[in-house]
Formats: sequence, structure tokens, C-alpha cells
Amino acid sequence: MNKKSIAIMQPGYMPWLGFFDLMHKADLFVFLDDVQYTKRDWRSRNRIRTEEGWQWLSVPVFSKNRYKQLIKDVTINNTINWRRKHLNALELNYHKAEFFNNYYSGIKDIISQQWDSLCGLNINMIKLIADVLGIETPYILSSELNIKAAKSRRVLEICKELNADELYDSEAAAGFLDTSLFEKENIKVEFQKYKHPVYAQLYSPFYAYMTTLDLLFNCGENSLKVIEQGSEYYQMRKMQNEDCFCERSV
Repeated sequence: MNKKSIAIMQPGYMPWLGFFDLMHKADLFVFLDDVQYTKRDWRSRNRIRTEEGWQWLSVPVFSKNRYKQLIKDVTINNTINWRRKHLNALELNYHKAEFFNNYYSGIKDIISQQWDSLCGLNINMIKLIADVLGIETPYILSSELNIKAAKSRRVLEICKELNADELYDSEAAAGFLDTSLFEKENIKVEFQKYKHPVYAQLYSPFYAYMTTLDLLFNCGENSLKVIEQGSEYYQMRKMQNEDCFCERSV
């Protein structure tokens, strides 16, 4: 019997390579949209590469006196013209990148829409990036499952509800996820071991942990193979001569 693996992550704004590595490895991806929103993190911002280094692209949201709002309920502050700022920054810093014209129009179409929901913006951007990368993993929203448990128990109940045999989780989760709960349910937990690959950026030196858009603009159709370079899972496949990837990493 084939085992079913899932990955569970909060939807971020134009996420980094490791996010899509998790999505690529899983049989089903869960957007964790019904947990508390935290300010000034990856849910509403990410970094792009510039000639001088890097800069934040941040989506303004309403958060004052909304300390307990869930990710799915966060609304964008559209009184601030963030769309034009983001599009201008992408065009200014990437228009000379080899594959910029291949992807910019699709990204522009998403950013230009009148989004009220931060979660809606993020998920649609993630879907676009996944599509152009060639990642076909189906997804579901955790809010659709109506699970009331918290912390490790919440993740466990999601796995059980979706009949998962394996959970792929970020390396950061190893510090707080109670794996003993999963062992009792015979659910294997694997923490991501991701070593950020180096690729040819428009500017030198190489800066890691940028938005995946940086990779797409610079590497085009080879982007998924670059993402796979950083994954221990795919490195094992490479050693077994199933695939051939580049060697450079940081």
C-alpha cells in the first residue's frame, strides 16, 4: 500500500525555496490558515535581491487591536499603494534578468488585483509559482477541516483527518512539535533538511533566502531542479543515479 505524506505550512507572501521543496515532496499540501496571525513575519512580507543587497516587500495589513485574528481573517490595508511599489521594485531590480519577461506578467496580474484578504493574495501567488515550477501537489485549507485542537495536537489531528502516514515539516518545527504524539498514531515525522542552493543571480555576491521569484527570474525552467539541489531527499535520489543535479550549495 502506498503511503500518504502531507506537509502543513502557513501561507506566506512569495515564499522562499524551502517552502516549495516541502510542497514538492508531499502528496498533499495543507495551508494552515486558521492559526493566529503574527505581525512582521513571512506572512506579509519577503525579500528581493537588489544591486545594493536586498530589500523587503511588505503588504500592509490591519492589525491594530486585532491581536488574536487568524491568518484567514487578516485584511489588507489598500489605502496604501503597496501594489505599485512592489511592481516597480520587481521591474527595477529584475528587468535585466534572463527570464524576467517569462513570468512578470502573471505576477503582475495577481498583485494588481484588488485583494482584501492577505491569505487569498498569498495562496494565489503560491499557486502561480507552483504552477510555473511544475509542482502539481494538490492542496487544502486547514480551515476547511474545522479542527479545534492546538499546537502539536492540532497538527496531529490534521494528519489523522487526512489519513496521512507521514508528515513533512520544516526544520524549525523540530523545536516545538511533540513527535511522541505521532509515534503513538504510527505517523512518521520527517523534518526538512534543506541546504540552500546557489544559483546565478543578476547581482554578486550570491544572497540566499530571497523570494522564489528571484530564482524564477534568473533560472527559468531550471528552477525546480535548483530547488531540488537543496533537499536531502533529492540528494539521496541523485546518489542512486535517478536524477542529475548541480553540486553547488551554501
